[in-house]
Amino acid sequence: MSTELDSADPPASDSAPRVFVSYSHDSPEHKELVREFSTFLRSEAGVDVRLDVWDDKERLDWSLWAIEQLTEADFVLVIASPAYKRRADGTAAADEGRGAQFEAAIIRDGITRDRPRETRRILPVILPGRSVDEVPVFLTAHSTTRYEISEFTTEGVNDLLAALSGVTEHPAPPRGTWVGPRFGTRRTETQPADVAPRKRKARLLTDALDPITRGPDLQITGADLNGIHYGNSIVHRCANFCGDPRSPIEYNLRRSFHEFETLVGILDDAVDARQIGYFQVFLDGEAQKQVEVTYGEPARIRYDVSDVLRLRLVAYRPDTVANPMLAGLGAAVGRPSKLPALAWGNPTLFA
Repeated sequence: MSTELDSADPPASDSAPRVFVSYSHDSPEHKELVREFSTFLRSEAGVDVRLDVWDDKERLDWSLWAIEQLTEADFVLVIASPAYKRRADGTAAADEGRGAQFEAAIIRDGITRDRPRETRRILPVILPGRSVDEVPVFLTAHSTTRYEISEFTTEGVNDLLAALSGVTEHPAPPRGTWVGPRFGTRRTETQPADVAPRKRKARLLTDALDPITRGPDLQITGADLNGIHYGNSIVHRCANFCGDPRSPIEYNLRRSFHEFETLVGILDDAVDARQIGYFQVFLDGEAQKQVEVTYGEPARIRYDVSDVLRLRLVAYRPDTVANPMLAGLGAAVGRPSKLPALAWGNPTLFA
């Protein structure tokens, strides 16, 4: 599967991983920094983050709690700090930071049991103001990947989000057919003059197929993008809040088409012209490069869909308030829910 696009951004996962944050209470300032970081990941990036201070509302057996979190988490974020390193490396007194010592011991045991798996799962994180030298020795931060957070923004945590989603910004292209060396001949990519170009039969996706699944906030209607009207578009627009901030739509192509093409952008009549829109195509479940657009700057994308069975389209605004209750509370105090106004303009299939 290949793709051509005019504007691109790193892809995002369509499901949220469960993440446990393991850290030590070095100081009130460090504890607050970890809370702010975890809050950003959960509230703004949609990660299912688990943090001790959020469960500190009743009497708990914290050892059992830690075992559950470390066992059930898809990923564990180890937050670098001087105290955590000391307690994880075994140089702290036995009664110093028992919780961090207990969690680090379990993490070390998991790495010893299955190093390849736990290397992918245990992620050393360096927050602003901290140093790689504060990562515990057993995480080998100088020879393996580490995640240095410059700021609590989507861009600042982008590498970490890529690790959590398992989707790289630069995936390897599909491998072509092995042809071996050629001698005494010259290979040409052009067709002979007497060979007529292949005629492509175009059909609007919205007319050709009915969706298998369709998000609650999608409409099949006209859309104006950068002053041009596209009469058969897939529009993602919410009223007071979004039933699903991503509102995917999926089609069965029946392996009957060769190419998919559309113009993606922010609607000309969007209430908030400062929003950023993200569009992503999934071909048989395989995430393609995410496309970022701004107001008045739509992007045309084309994908080779030869032999593709399922086509899934996802468009969203990353700062949309996802929780209906929070959206309602925000509206009550005059805070916008940052609703999307996005469109796939005249999505077209070519046979």
